[in-house]
Amino acid sequence: MADPVFEPSVVAGPDSLTYHEPGDLRAVRAFVAARAAALGLADTRTELLVLAVSELATNTLQHTAGSGRVRVFARPGVIVCDVVDQGPMREWGRRMPAADAVGGRGLAIVAQVCDEVETAAVEDGTRVRIRLRL
Repeated sequence: MADPVFEPSVVAGPDSLTYHEPGDLRAVRAFVAARAAALGLADTRTELLVLAVSELATNTLQHTAGSGRVRVFARPGVIVCDVVDQGPMREWGRRMPAADAVGGRGLAIVAQVCDEVETAAVEDGTRVRIRLRL
């Protein structure tokens, strides 16, 4: 079986990965986990980062017409992850939807598990930047 990071649909660089279809989500999660561990993020914090990025990447594939890009890098004391896609600006500070709600949990989960979340318009779309302290 091929390494999921190098499946034909996925394009990887030293600190970034581009994804295009639902089958790429496994590669996205593996990439984020490997980068976070290499940059010194503790295992439990890495799991939170993988969860948050998985939610954002899933939103890209469900709610936009294009692909997305994930970049994971370190700054003093934090791991930073950018998820860029062609989706609209997102609102943060959402409450968790009611238990019987059909959807709407993804962004609420991201906001709860990350230390910081911000959204910005960038040249190639919208960037969600999440940070977790080391």
